[in-house]
Amino acid sequence: MESLPDVPRVVQLPDGTYAYTDRLPTAPQHYSGPQIVHQHVHQAPPDRTVQRIALGSGVGAGAVAAGVYFGPLLVGVLTAMAADLALLAFLAAVCAWGVVTVVRSVGGQDGKRAAATVRRARRRR
Repeated sequence: MESLPDVPRVVQLPDGTYAYTDRLPTAPQHYSGPQIVHQHVHQAPPDRTVQRIALGSGVGAGAVAAGVYFGPLLVGVLTAMAADLALLAFLAAVCAWGVVTVVRSVGGQDGKRAAATVRRARRRR
């Protein structure tokens, strides 16, 4: 028959408290001066998806380094381009609104007759 594991016993410590034999306190550690704490503060870890895909498909380290380096640059360039295009679209909308407003105010009677003619021509279709 196999031997059973030792069952922990309860013992009384010199200070009067009780403890299991498998959880006896260790010898007290003596304080030897200030404790040095090395704390590393980092930003969010980089996304390593491109690296994993590249390394998994057998691409060399140069391609991985290029992906890691140029990936964020590409995102920055695309963001800048999108911001420029949004500004240009806004300026085009403002200019179109200004042209329409000026044409309506300057058009006079001829403009109103031309608009009425176009309106009638559309209804006949």
